[in-house]
Amino acid sequence: MEEKNVNVPVEDVSAQSKLNQVQTQAFNTIMKRVNSETPGSFFVDGPGGTRMTFLYRALLGKVRLEGMIALASATSCVVVAILLGSRTQHSRFGIPLQANETKMTNMSKQGGGAKLFRLAKIIIWDEAPMAKRHTIETVNRSFRDIMDKDAPFGGKVMVFGSDIRQVLPIVPKSTVRRR
Repeated sequence: MEEKNVNVPVEDVSAQSKLNQVQTQAFNTIMKRVNSETPGSFFVDGPGGTRMTFLYRALLGKVRLEGMIALASATSCVVVAILLGSRTQHSRFGIPLQANETKMTNMSKQGGGAKLFRLAKIIIWDEAPMAKRHTIETVNRSFRDIMDKDAPFGGKVMVFGSDIRQVLPIVPKSTVRRR
């Protein structure tokens, strides 16, 4: 009920008409999947200043305005504060702190969280590259189980995004020396 009763701000409703050409193309492609209930996984690469959050808000607003459930999550609390109805990935998906290649989320297949994911038409996960690989794989395994579908993320429309240029490189076996 909480997700169905999210009040969509006026600026999110009007956001669709203010998208630039690239954002409009992404919006239309994603909404086509949502409206046809066709699975799809997307990655929105949004360098700083490209108004990626604006696209997310347009998508969330459109889906919610049509009476459907749209879920938003992010890796950090900063983005959670920007996206209406958003939660951190660990809170939203019930991800265990020590995710690995075999773990599942902490959601029961018959629980309220699983029911919510079955009803959701779109799931947005901002700052996805900041999450560990095993975290995303854990959510994928759990969604496949919850949805009883052997398709990526159980056949849901998933929108991942971030500014990939803000992710620091990992140097294997390196050490940081303090002065």
